[in-house]
Amino acid sequence: MSRKDSVRSRLTPFALAGVLTLTACSGAPAPAADTDSTADGHGSVAGAVELAEPRLGLTTIDQSGAISHLDLLDESVSDLGTVGEPTALSTDGRYLFAQTPAGVEIVDSGVWTWDHVDHFHYYQADPRILGTVAGAGVATIATTNLSTTGSTGMFFAESGEAVLVDTEALSKGEITERFRLSTAPGAGLVVPVGSFALVADGAAASVLGYTADGEPTGLDEPCVQPAGTVTTRVGAVIGCADGALLASVQDDELTVERIPYPVDAPAATSFHNREGRPTVAALAGTEGIWLLDTRARAWTLLAAPAPLVQVTAVDDADQHLLALTADGRLLVLNGADGSTIAETAPLVADSLAAGETPVLIADQQRAYLSAPTERLLYEIDFADGARLARTFDSTTEPAFVAETGR
Repeated sequence: MSRKDSVRSRLTPFALAGVLTLTACSGAPAPAADTDSTADGHGSVAGAVELAEPRLGLTTIDQSGAISHLDLLDESVSDLGTVGEPTALSTDGRYLFAQTPAGVEIVDSGVWTWDHVDHFHYYQADPRILGTVAGAGVATIATTNLSTTGSTGMFFAESGEAVLVDTEALSKGEITERFRLSTAPGAGLVVPVGSFALVADGAAASVLGYTADGEPTGLDEPCVQPAGTVTTRVGAVIGCADGALLASVQDDELTVERIPYPVDAPAATSFHNREGRPTVAALAGTEGIWLLDTRARAWTLLAAPAPLVQVTAVDDADQHLLALTADGRLLVLNGADGSTIAETAPLVADSLAAGETPVLIADQQRAYLSAPTERLLYEIDFADGARLARTFDSTTEPAFVAETGR
């Protein structure tokens, strides 16, 4: 995908009256095919256009709930409508799951990639706001890497409600709950694993297995202080006080493997990586960085080169690891030994000083970093000395950002 260097662009969200009526972004590449079949297993849905390359974008929600989409190919900006005032945002690369006073409001960005292991399919459809999954309190969201099949998990801390949402139904514009279980309030998880799900409630010292219909499978795996989850190409990861659980489906059965920590260090509670890759990264408190290779079932603890606030694993051939420092610099680290390869000047110092939470995203070619207080979005070429490739101005604060189309 072509990219312009050293370009500074203006984000100017367009005002649209009434409900969402956005059409596909202008300047889209010529479609490779039109398809309305969901039976071919390639991620297509009715009304979608298959593209020759991914239509990557940065979809942002400001503090008032206004949604904007920046097309990273032609730099056009579109207004996608409005949700309630958000407090958090999760994504699977297509859908935005925005936490608002109403619950979890779901936005379909209209762009996605289907991972077929040895190749990919790319799609574009009309974006739309799908509706709300009602719930009280902070919601922990768990997604998979496929946006037209499987499920999405939501756990509402205040009520203890564990909800599994049908992702295939989302691709058709419908919100369908596969199950809603009442459990103990507090921090918890609902993690989709194929046609199953793992559930940990606020009082749990274990995770329990369920079918997609909410029937117990009998699986009961110890996990003290479950926190943090991510889906890799190998399986779904859940963090525990003594290590991680790796869940997958083998011979139509839900299975869980335990990967204990090799040394004593603060536990990982939030995992990040380039979507779908087998290696994930997490902070080990203030002491270091955990890398979990889900293929090798192995942890690596790296020393932190500076106080850090976020890390993410690119997991490419050069083992790039990205880290955001407490003073606002982006570091490019060697994932093998933790040494610093390159770094930027402080880019988000004002945001961090104001208590904002910049978002760091890695894809195959670039890193993206939001600067809410500065009202900027950065594109960084991490493989070229952390070169600042493009900077985008925003007319509103990009409080929450997701890379979509991946």
